Amino acid sequence: MSFSGMLNKLHGQPESYDRKSRYRFGRTLGAGTYGIVREADCPEGKVAVKIILKKNVRGNEQMVYDELEMLQRMKHPHIVKFHDWFESRDKYYIVTQLATGGELFDRICEKGKFTEKDAAETIRQVLDAVNYLHHNNVVHRDLKPENLLYLTPDPNSSLVLADFGIAKMLDSKNEVLTTMAGSFGYAAPEVMMKKGHGKPVDMWSLGVITYTLLCGYSPFRSENLADLIEECKNGRVIFHERYWKDVSKDAKEFITQLLQPDPSKRPTSEAALQHVWLTGKTASDHNLLPEIRAYVAKARLRRGIELVKLANRIEALKMQEEEEGETPEESDVPDNVHKAAGEAIDAHQPAQTGATSENPAPGGKRSLSRLAKGAIFREVVLAKVREMKEAEKQKEFEKTAAESSKAS
Repeated sequence: MSFSGMLNKLHGQPESYDRKSRYRFGRTLGAGTYGIVREADCPEGKVAVKIILKKNVRGNEQMVYDELEMLQRMKHPHIVKFHDWFESRDKYYIVTQLATGGELFDRICEKGKFTEKDAAETIRQVLDAVNYLHHNNVVHRDLKPENLLYLTPDPNSSLVLADFGIAKMLDSKNEVLTTMAGSFGYAAPEVMMKKGHGKPVDMWSLGVITYTLLCGYSPFRSENLADLIEECKNGRVIFHERYWKDVSKDAKEFITQLLQPDPSKRPTSEAALQHVWLTGKTASDHNLLPEIRAYVAKARLRRGIELVKLANRIEALKMQEEEEGETPEESDVPDNVHKAAGEAIDAHQPAQTGATSENPAPGGKRSLSRLAKGAIFREVVLAKVREMKEAEKQKEFEKTAAESSKAS
């Protein structure tokens, strides 16, 4: 019987309800279009549970089945592990390993030093996971720093790749994907241009991550889709002397190879793993920490905006859940959406052990300056306006692109 067939057979059966009773839900870890992710305790320990509202994927249930089948097959030390799945009348539940060590950049900020050699080892771990996916005909499609998590707070913890929500298992080596996928600033040009894409999109995203890790800013900084496409298409990767003078030539070459606008010219994951820079032999001992801390400080301002967006998503999910007739006792979406959004933002950062100018004070309370608070307030006020303008620009751009395509 196929995997989706097993799911259908179990639909609505008591076994799924009994399995849910094994889990005691805790804090919110995130929320998206289709559902919410929560931490949970079970007999085996702490786990992450992705809760998908069935009404949000109605007609696209195969998307859930594909993610489940993919997660079950993936067994690699640098990929988050599948734990369990079950369903209720109106939800699917996907249970995975819980990574508690924090996001890549936040965790690096805890260190006293982070060199180019450390960066090479970090990227090698990520590329090792990507190579495993590609070998199994899977494209992740959403590689970005937020999806690179440390498994535990231990200093020697492994890095794991998470969030397979838009990953795709290819039916054949030559299959071309056409749906828009990925995150702004990390998506390859062929994705943004809707030209069809495949495994090379992950290599592009890895190039953006590597560049950012080595200098503390993105190689592409346009703030709207049309300008970003143009910037990525021209293939010019600039290594500004002030930030790159102490970084090795091999690191720059590695990045340049990955950030090729033409996907056919990018190295495969297997070929990229052979690059000399990943051995660390030619990487410098230059400390990258000041630049990374500056990057994270700017990211924390953006988290003020993310907090508002996340609260809105959780509120929408709460309303959808209530429309399905859930009673408060059965609710999986927290009632206090603003508290849940705050928990989700904090959950992606490592536990803090001390207060510095870069880190929050002990006790979990963040010590933001008046200037930072003012910046966050202004950003939050303007965020909705910018979102609306960007949505209008994107629609106009896509309309123009479609008309140009017809004309040609």
